[in-house]
Amino acid sequence: MKRTTTTRLAAGLVAGVLALTACGSDGNDADVATTEAEAAEAAEVGTIVDVAIAAGTFDTLVAAVSAAGLAETLSGEGPFTVFAPTDEAFAALPAGLVDALLLPENKDALVAVLTYHVLGAEVPSSDVATGAVATLQGEEIELVAGENGVTVNGANVIAVDVEASNGVIHVIDSVLVPPSIDATALLVADAMESEAMEEEMEVGTIVDVAVEAGSFNTLVAAVTAAGLAETLSGEGPFTVFAPTDEAFAALPAGLVDALLLPENKDALVAVLTYHVLGAEVPSSDVATGAVATLQGEEIELVAGENGVTVNGANVIAVDVEASNGVIHVIDAVLVPPSIDPSTLLS
Repeated sequence: MKRTTTTRLAAGLVAGVLALTACGSDGNDADVATTEAEAAEAAEVGTIVDVAIAAGTFDTLVAAVSAAGLAETLSGEGPFTVFAPTDEAFAALPAGLVDALLLPENKDALVAVLTYHVLGAEVPSSDVATGAVATLQGEEIELVAGENGVTVNGANVIAVDVEASNGVIHVIDSVLVPPSIDATALLVADAMESEAMEEEMEVGTIVDVAVEAGSFNTLVAAVTAAGLAETLSGEGPFTVFAPTDEAFAALPAGLVDALLLPENKDALVAVLTYHVLGAEVPSSDVATGAVATLQGEEIELVAGENGVTVNGANVIAVDVEASNGVIHVIDAVLVPPSIDPSTLLS
């Protein structure tokens, strides 16, 4: 009697779990052999996508594959090896990240994340060895095969050798994010875009938008301490290159506290106004070159194929609208040449 795809998958999962522990339990050898034999006798299985759907534990992965337009690819001839995160693995990601990845404007990032879990060859667990392996996404993952099992970029392989007609699935307990994808940037852009798209509410000033975003607490505190809140709530228009809280945290230890001291107010004003242009410059108008800031000194903009940088800092989100200008988010704090941070720390 033929077995269903679900039965086949269950047998494969059992075989995988047993295979992970077989090296430490000689008494299980017969059970492993029996299970593998049963799997071999089962009817032809479907593709990797079919198997994932039938399993019922990869709903988020299946939805992501569909949204990314990869279902046809992973149903193709292959062969492939997929390190498949469970629904629990996706649920453990930072709040909002899955929703952000599923947005149409983030499709490229979603494709990158998913193909980072796929190898362009069939690699059964018996062939897994410690080392770096190139993925379909282009970047490498790091496999470590040890006495306690296998990890992929630190994620645990919790079941192996789930067979499909076009490859094999190994189940992992975490989602892998390629180094080239900045998850924080996706969350910031999504949060700020959501705020900007609330059509029923009037858009506030640059200060209002920054406060509402929740990702610029240090910037808002600094603007308040510098007495610039009223200025940046004024008519404008302004363009603000806004560093995230993480950007301020990356400054030398003690520098933020030093800038917030009353005796260093002039330096704080200089640093903050060095992030502000006295005109509204949407991303579509950004061009490579030097631009004068409200502080008086210039910043260097570079617009290239990989995006925009400001004095080397990456612009990670653009065109966050406010009633008196626009915000572009950057991943580092800009310090004007006239400010020597070491004097503030001494």
